[in-house]
Amino acid sequence: MKDHAPQTPPLRPPGEVMRLARMGAMMPTRLSFLRVLIRRLCTERAAIKRTHWDMSPDGHGRAVYSVELGGHTYSLVAISNDLPADQRSDRVIATAWDAAFVLYDGSPDIADIDRIAAQAPLQEAGRFSPKDLVLSRANKSVRMWDATVAALRSGGQPDAAMIRDIGYLMRTTAVYGNGKFGIADRHLIETRDGLGGPFAAEMLAVYLIRHFTLDLVAHVGRAPLDPVLARHFGVGNATGLGMAPFLVTHPVLLNNWMLARETAFARVRALDGLSAVQRASIVALGARATRHLTEWHVPAADHDTILRDLETEWAGFLPHLETLNGTFPIETLWQAALKQSVPLQELLVALLIEAFPDEVDGLTDCMGDPFGPLTTPFAGTDALRAAIEADWRWALAQDYEDPEMCRRFWYVSEAKLEPRLGDRFADDGAELETPLDIARRVAALYAGLPAQDQSVSSFLTDHPEHAHASARIAVLARYPYAEIRDNLIAATCRPIDMLRCKLSFFGATKFDPKSDLWTRITLAQGAPLGDELSPEADDWWLPVLG
Repeated sequence: MKDHAPQTPPLRPPGEVMRLARMGAMMPTRLSFLRVLIRRLCTERAAIKRTHWDMSPDGHGRAVYSVELGGHTYSLVAISNDLPADQRSDRVIATAWDAAFVLYDGSPDIADIDRIAAQAPLQEAGRFSPKDLVLSRANKSVRMWDATVAALRSGGQPDAAMIRDIGYLMRTTAVYGNGKFGIADRHLIETRDGLGGPFAAEMLAVYLIRHFTLDLVAHVGRAPLDPVLARHFGVGNATGLGMAPFLVTHPVLLNNWMLARETAFARVRALDGLSAVQRASIVALGARATRHLTEWHVPAADHDTILRDLETEWAGFLPHLETLNGTFPIETLWQAALKQSVPLQELLVALLIEAFPDEVDGLTDCMGDPFGPLTTPFAGTDALRAAIEADWRWALAQDYEDPEMCRRFWYVSEAKLEPRLGDRFADDGAELETPLDIARRVAALYAGLPAQDQSVSSFLTDHPEHAHASARIAVLARYPYAEIRDNLIAATCRPIDMLRCKLSFFGATKFDPKSDLWTRITLAQGAPLGDELSPEADDWWLPVLG
């Protein structure tokens, strides 16, 4: 008698998925926003046109690139500056950069280019218009840039091993959208075909920046790059604490991202059999992941040890990918993976999502948040208590009297308006704490609930300090993946795990942590070049060189 698995396995529970240790092991997938944007460009067979080029021999000046997407024209205005070496910095608080960029709505005329050339290098101090959709800045990877220029000028090509190690010619220190510093609010473009998904405009800017950097180095090097090598250049990014709180302050978005990812994985696990083509695809992706891990090294010894352990573990797990016969083979494979480490499991999840576009790609339409939280009021404080006991036991289990359980506090720097993390018992400013201590607030609300049922509104009237926690409880009751199920003010909290999660949804690869507070990454590495945009080119998950 043949065994049958359930038609659709349940999604992995939030209590398993929404833990920092697992979120910090996430990998990019075909649901990642940059991947979705470039897939759309490929589907439309878009063409990137260089409509303006006024560059000195050393690569300083202006350029404009335009592309059609969803029936609209968008243009990247790039300003390349002569930056003294002593002014080059990854810090978000820097005031000068090698290049500044604006993604412009439409085709800019000379007056627009002049305006952007005057304002974009000023960044925060500049003045922008509703036609300016994204604002960004970048610095050269000096070692990679100089080596590439020297190789091209000598009639050769840059060293492939160096490209594998660094992966980009320029590294952004910010990519701003959604009304930042006076640029266009997202609502002006969010219903446009092609830009409706999360961070789509920012991802379009990143892809065009990558195109510009390749053109610029060829211009300065006086020779074209080999396309194979050019394809392996992405755009670097240095990301710190400023990004981490987003996952807490946008709970519905976080839920929708994770829900799409977990639904995609459940659909794949539900497949009752695989074709020969599907089996071959999984094996090929497994081999690619092996090569990617081999090429992925980072200077930080502790993080590189994690990678090397994963590389060894993955090599031992690979034979499982070659035995995907029988009924419900993916579910059988997953059961084997549950005996392995969390990093291996999350790598396998990403691989399996990659292998089944027909089951997965439509879910990208569900990853936005057009309405905001749609919650149902609790009937009374007894119902509020029941919701906490159902969804928040992890928060109640913490001892918030223990200094190590509340050592950190999140705040916003008055000088730079950027999130920062302090030590509650060593640093000033804890009285200005921003409300990322969700778990502690829920526990305090639970402890303060009345013995007799009463309306939530009357309870909050008497105890307004619990309003924020009550709202979070209502959100989680409707959106199961909306909350990180860890104590974000504990001494053990690692913001790098929050960064890794969000950046994986952006489509980042080659995570290079510099501490628990910030990391470098690569975006668009392996993506098709500007003249290669076609449906057949959508195959660059975990890129490898050659």
